Amino acid sequence: MISAIRITLVGLAAVGVFLPTSASAQFKNQGYLTDTQGNIVRALGAGVCVRTSDWTPARAVAQCDPDLVKKKPMMKKKMAPKPKAKPKPAAKKKGKVPMVNVQQKIELQGMPFAKAEMTAGNKKELDKFLASLRKATKVRGPVTIGAVVVTGHTDRIGGLKYNMKLSERRAVVVKDYLVSTGVNQKLIFWEGKAFKQPIPVTKFCDNKMKRKQLIECLAPNRRVTVEVVGRAVNLKPKPKPKGKPKPKAKR
Repeated sequence: MISAIRITLVGLAAVGVFLPTSASAQFKNQGYLTDTQGNIVRALGAGVCVRTSDWTPARAVAQCDPDLVKKKPMMKKKMAPKPKAKPKPAAKKKGKVPMVNVQQKIELQGMPFAKAEMTAGNKKELDKFLASLRKATKVRGPVTIGAVVVTGHTDRIGGLKYNMKLSERRAVVVKDYLVSTGVNQKLIFWEGKAFKQPIPVTKFCDNKMKRKQLIECLAPNRRVTVEVVGRAVNLKPKPKPKGKPKPKAKR
C-alpha cells in the first residue's frame, strides 16, 4: 500500500531527550501523550509536548500550545515608575549549532485480516522510512529520535473489544520490529485504537458487499501508524539581513 509520510519542521529549538516513564505508558482520551502518573511527556528544556492522534486545536493546553489557548485580558495596575538602571555591557554570544525539530509519520497499511502481522511490504516501507531519518538532507542532518508513537488500527468487522486487543497486538508487533532495527525501546510509546479512526475512503465500503469484497475494501484500515519526533542539525543557513542601499554619489 502507499505510505503517507508527513514532515513538519517546527521552530529552531532543540527537542532534547524525552523522559518517558515506561515503554507501555497508558494513553488517555486527550490530545497529549502522558505517563503513568498522568503527566504530559515532553522534551527537557525545549518544552515540546508529544501529541497523540486524538489531538485537535480544541484540546490544546497552555503549557504546550500557548498560542492556541485564549488568554483572559489582565487589568494593568498603575505602578510607580522605576529608576532607569545603567545598561550592562552586552555579553559575547557563544557559537551554538542551530537545531531543528523534526516530526515524521508513516502509515503501514494492508495488514492481514484478523492477524497481527507485518507484510513484507510493511517491513520494506518501515526500513525505508527509518533510513530517511538517519540520512542527511539539504535542510537537516541525521535525526536523533526523541520519541516514537506507535498506534494500531483495525477494520470495522467484529466487536470493539476484539478489535481493541487486535489493534494493540499490531502496535506491539511494529514496536518489536522497531527495537530490532536499533530504536531504543524506552523511547517507544504504543496504543490501540480499534476501528475508531478509519481511513476516509473506506466509508464507501458497503456492508452489503460479499464478505471477501468487504475485507479487501477495508484493507487500508488494517494498519499501524508510526510517528517519530526528534531533532537534527539545521543545515539551511539563515538569510543574511539586507543592508541599507548606499546613496549614489553626486556628479
